[in-house]
Amino acid sequence: MLVGVGVDVVDVDRFTAVLARDDARGGALRRRLFDDDEADLAPRSLAARFAAKEAVAKALGAPPGLRWRDARVRRGEHGAPSLELRGTVADLAARLGAGAVHLSLSHDGGVATAFVVVERAQPLPAAPLVPPPSPPSPAPEVP
Repeated sequence: MLVGVGVDVVDVDRFTAVLARDDARGGALRRRLFDDDEADLAPRSLAARFAAKEAVAKALGAPPGLRWRDARVRRGEHGAPSLELRGTVADLAARLGAGAVHLSLSHDGGVATAFVVVERAQPLPAAPLVPPPSPPSPAPEVP
């Protein structure tokens, strides 16, 4: 059973330009979006991480009040990306019954894409497709 699915696409050049303007003004946007481990990455990696943050918000229903820094992209031992949920994002995921969170990232042709699938922690019992048969009627009594 799924809690939700989210996808987001970011134009890398446009995102880079927004960050450059922000950096010239002190970098408040970069600090609001990314934690210290993420903030100094290459622009296409930041664009992909921003897409991941958007995608996980969409998978969880995109309610107001989620903090950008509460969803962090991590790299596994072999480079596979994963999401670390904290604070507001982790709290919402728990309330929705989320279990595993799957992330796929890609960047090509100036576009960064993120796809997120959030599974339910415990599957709901499946409803039977066909009602169970009725028990047989008792045999009539013979006098």
